[in-house]
Amino acid sequence: MNKSLQKVHFIAIGGSAMHNLALTLHDAGVEVTGSDDVIYDPSKTRLADAGILPPRFGWFPEKITPDLDAVIVGMHARSDNPELLRAKELGIPLYSYPEFLYRHAKDKTRLVVAGSHGKTTVTAMVIHVMTRAGLDTDFMVGSQLRGFQRMIRLTPDAPYMVIEGDEYPTSPLDPRPKFLHYKPHHTVITGIALDHINKFDTFDKYLEQFAAYVRTIEPGGTLVYFEEDPHLPKLATLRDDIRKIPYRTPSYEIIDGIYYLITPYGRVPMKIFGRHNMQNAEGARLLLQAIGVDDRTFYDHIRTFEGAGMRLETLYDDGNTVIIRDFAHAPSKVKASVEAVRERYPDKKLTAVLELHTYSSLNKKFIPHYKGTLEPADEAVVFYSPEAVKIKRLDPIEPEFIRQAFGRPDLKVFTDDREFKRYMENLPKDNNVLLLMSSGHLGGIEVRDLVEE
Repeated sequence: MNKSLQKVHFIAIGGSAMHNLALTLHDAGVEVTGSDDVIYDPSKTRLADAGILPPRFGWFPEKITPDLDAVIVGMHARSDNPELLRAKELGIPLYSYPEFLYRHAKDKTRLVVAGSHGKTTVTAMVIHVMTRAGLDTDFMVGSQLRGFQRMIRLTPDAPYMVIEGDEYPTSPLDPRPKFLHYKPHHTVITGIALDHINKFDTFDKYLEQFAAYVRTIEPGGTLVYFEEDPHLPKLATLRDDIRKIPYRTPSYEIIDGIYYLITPYGRVPMKIFGRHNMQNAEGARLLLQAIGVDDRTFYDHIRTFEGAGMRLETLYDDGNTVIIRDFAHAPSKVKASVEAVRERYPDKKLTAVLELHTYSSLNKKFIPHYKGTLEPADEAVVFYSPEAVKIKRLDPIEPEFIRQAFGRPDLKVFTDDREFKRYMENLPKDNNVLLLMSSGHLGGIEVRDLVEE
């Protein structure tokens, strides 16, 4: 941690990543203040427990004082934010979230995980193995990790920094993807499938962000990439001054529902499941090779990895009924999650429930990308809120359009949260796997109540 920082203000402190960074700086002794127009749990409770929850919601330029060492601005803020304008007027150093991370890690060996899907899990795998192998590392990951209090660790002495590289825009002042700031020494790209259509309206524009990212790799660095992806082999040709290591789906087998990697050291049992997670493990293995972690060490520790929060997280399993929570929202993620659960539980009824919540998933131009993603499920359900569509200023969506776009005439579509809740409460539980996929709030349903019931 840079000791020159004594007092820092956060604009849009309530975000998932922003509040974790605020808590990390607070724990390091920095005086932290912040503002936001709305803050939800768990951010709200965590900030309150630390004593740094803003006393009132809103933007207050009087909080921006000349004695601030830095102002960190989140993507949720707008370019005309009054606090942001005041910071500019006073000439206080302004950082976006990724700029601040790079400022901290510029003298460390940076390992960055990128890709449209799987990057949170691969990042978590890398941190898990490094920590258990005794390699001191700082990190930033986009999901809560078991055994870790924070999603961010920043120290002055750790020689490494592991970062989940997001392609979403940086801040209201900088439309470039976040991962363009990190300049990795070693990176893995897991795959590319169109996402964030509100920012990249064509696949070519989206693909160009990854091409730009490959160009930021430090000379002499390493690019690990999934060569079964149709686009990554071509992107790898953009650089001749780095090592390029392709990988494919590793050999694995399933015995009594347990996934085993087939390795030179024998079968390695895994606590996670799904073909895509076996691919994720292979990407993590090769990325760690770049910093000298040998395969035996990797397999010794990856077998204890239990997954990242809300990534195919098993909430309940009594041998008869299984409830799984997943963050999947983009088509490639939904498809991988449904296929993974079907593969693991071939003899159970699979009920797949998807909430359309993001801008892309509620955009009529984008929704046809979901065609076939729920096909392996015995019963498929989609919930979305017309009010959310209206708030995002998108064209209205009819349930029949959703059925046709997904390619399932039997698709159950709910737009009323009360009807959706009644359906969920009355689901048959005998020999059933319930897969809940959402990056939102599932229409206000308390998943804990379903588990307790």
